[in-house]
Amino acid sequence: MEKRKQIQDEALEAVRPHLRAGVGMSMGSGKTLVGLKHMLENLKPNSKFLVVAPKTAVFKTWKDEADKFGMSHLMKHVTFTTYRSLVKQSLDYSVVYLDECHSLLFSHDYFLARFIGKILGLTGTPPKNASSEKGKMVDKYCPIVFTYETDEAVEDKILNDYRILVHCIDLDVRRNLMVGNNKKFVSSEKASYEYWTRRIDEASRENDLRMSRIMRMKTMMTYPSKANYAKKLLEKINDKVILFANTTEQADSFNIPTYHSSNSKSEENFEKFQTGEVMQLATVLQLNEGINVRNLKQGIIMHAYGNERKASQRIGRLLRLNPDDQSKIHILCYRNTIDEVWVKEALQDFDQTKISWYHIPNF
Repeated sequence: MEKRKQIQDEALEAVRPHLRAGVGMSMGSGKTLVGLKHMLENLKPNSKFLVVAPKTAVFKTWKDEADKFGMSHLMKHVTFTTYRSLVKQSLDYSVVYLDECHSLLFSHDYFLARFIGKILGLTGTPPKNASSEKGKMVDKYCPIVFTYETDEAVEDKILNDYRILVHCIDLDVRRNLMVGNNKKFVSSEKASYEYWTRRIDEASRENDLRMSRIMRMKTMMTYPSKANYAKKLLEKINDKVILFANTTEQADSFNIPTYHSSNSKSEENFEKFQTGEVMQLATVLQLNEGINVRNLKQGIIMHAYGNERKASQRIGRLLRLNPDDQSKIHILCYRNTIDEVWVKEALQDFDQTKISWYHIPNF
């Protein structure tokens, strides 16, 4: 706890001189608490604070942290909104807090360009590409002035140690894949992948290129080989394990308790998973941010998306054990495809000595 407080104090010290600043802090190091302490430092009788987050579920984290650390009185000064609704807010606030500020888009410029007060951005995954939409917006409205990365938190024993195992699976060459509208045609994973790759290579217009890339990614997410391998992997794991599926349908296909928007028993399943009554849970997106799972030892990530943010959020669910424990993260990857590039990009900020790659022959 002392080390965590030190990191938070260093973050606050870094942002104090700035009207607009951001901090990039690892999961578990207390980003929300930094925001609350910043509120406390800027509190006046007529102060009004605006907290912006990607999802309403994040609001509860702020309220719970305020209660936990004796700052619940701040909440009467706080208005919560999502990024989607930011443009609807008035400009009459002392400070705007951009939680998960990597969510900023050009559409938010209309509000932020007119706001004259302080802005504090909070994120665990600052944009890597400074020339991207998110990169430009973060640099303009909450430039990162303090960083504390995941492996620093592991070294400081704020987070537990980890091992990442990348399972490289061969695309299936058997013609057992139904494709096309209404699933009219029989193909194979390999043939399907080669088709969409050709479409990308032959695209002459930017829109065609973008759509072909999206379609290739979405099609790869439906290939059965990863799901079949994940089922075998689940059979071998005796620890508490979470599986991040691509879709609700895929999550349901594993025949284990699920936590997703289409399941009315999600909360019941999650509570049983928390207590250990059930040891396996399949989810889609809901556990990406803001929710911790007790004694979670292993995880299976079906798809890395080439997005370090999504990978970090999912891996982050497995870094909240006791500092002396070690979690095991399995990432499934199609061998000799763009999937390998996506996984490498997603894992570029993790300690490479803790990552092992395995070729999984046809099974």
